[in-house]
Amino acid sequence: MDELFERFFLEGCEVRKNESMACHTSMKVGGPVKYLVLPNHMYGFERVVKELESTQVPYKIMGLGTNLLVQDGYMDVVVVKTERLTSFEVDGRRVTVESGIALKRLCEICAELGLSGLEFAYGIPGSVGGAVFMNAGAYGREIGEFVESVEVMKEGRTYVVSKSEASFSYRSSVFKHENMIIKRVTFSLKAGERERIRREMREHLLKRLEKQPLDLPSAGSVFKRPRPDFYVGKALEELGLKGFRVGGAQISEKHAGFVVNVGGARFEDVISLIEIAKRKVREVFGVELETEIEIWKNDL
Repeated sequence: MDELFERFFLEGCEVRKNESMACHTSMKVGGPVKYLVLPNHMYGFERVVKELESTQVPYKIMGLGTNLLVQDGYMDVVVVKTERLTSFEVDGRRVTVESGIALKRLCEICAELGLSGLEFAYGIPGSVGGAVFMNAGAYGREIGEFVESVEVMKEGRTYVVSKSEASFSYRSSVFKHENMIIKRVTFSLKAGERERIRREMREHLLKRLEKQPLDLPSAGSVFKRPRPDFYVGKALEELGLKGFRVGGAQISEKHAGFVVNVGGARFEDVISLIEIAKRKVREVFGVELETEIEIWKNDL
């Protein structure tokens, strides 16, 4: 095993042993994993994935960890983090970016180029790969609307998936259901006036600051909306759960759709709040909630 990871180092990756995931998730929760690998370029990323698959070493891919809850105990798994894969190319109104680039940074690049479409996404945390994987959205728009194609790896080979093949739907895509690893994404945008684009981005960011608990660690909105007319945060507030706390985890006092770490939260604290919210909503409203965040634990 150590010999394998020495090769990763030589191929341009940083390799950390027994790395705490609490240092790599926005929730600030998570225990150590066997190895954390940070490729410095796409070639190194591809080599790492191929080596892990060929040697059948269990692994997981992560972006910026903003939509992720990880168990406190040790996980015997290799985590490959894409945060250093940030290159981009521009061809007219097409922008192609590597999967690790922050979505916020992509929006800023588009604004500078006078390319419009992604203004709604400004302030959505996380990487482009993660956003496309889950078809992130806000204010009635979704990232999949602007995707032209996605370059992926599957079983060691590279493929290009078209927009129609990506099967984008509410908080979902083919990438969530097939064993595909997102490498690059090409967006098709339209020409726009720079100042208008920047103004709209700022307006969306101010809305987030006003309504969301961005001053505390969280994994973003916890639950998917079960139907268009059902607002989870409002429902939890009506149930009196706003501000409800288990250990160091709390249903946000600012927006009940978020669980925040008010200090020393553990994995089980967050899971307990999630289960309480699910049970109460089921009992009172007859609605089954599904989590939007990704949860890592040894039995999954």
